[in-house]
Amino acid sequence: MAVNDECKLKFLELKAKRSYRFIVFKIEEKIQQVTVEKLGEPNESYEDFTASLPANECRYAVYDFDFTTEENCQKSKIFFIAWAPDTSRIRSKMLYASSKDRFRRELDGVQVELQATDPSEMSLDIVRSRAL
Repeated sequence: MAVNDECKLKFLELKAKRSYRFIVFKIEEKIQQVTVEKLGEPNESYEDFTASLPANECRYAVYDFDFTTEENCQKSKIFFIAWAPDTSRIRSKMLYASSKDRFRRELDGVQVELQATDPSEMSLDIVRSRAL
């Protein structure tokens, strides 16, 4: 599985410049390549992010999560999310599962990894608890 250069470039912009709140990645099966599907503006919310994941198709995504620690410090963590809803095609789930580790290694700087098969597995509360 190849990784389009744009994936790495946009991830670096999210990480270094905070140009995006999130990025949704898609595997283009015909060309066997991971590509950027959607870029979330810095002012978009977590709800905007979850709404951009299709209900019955797999995706990879990164989300830049801002939070405040118990010591009142502003922090942020970059989450890698493997989205594989139960309703997606089995072939698609297998393709995303087998390519995940290699793709994830391309994104240097991801701090937390989540796998979700339905929206409840990546609720804001779960993301917050994993960040702290």
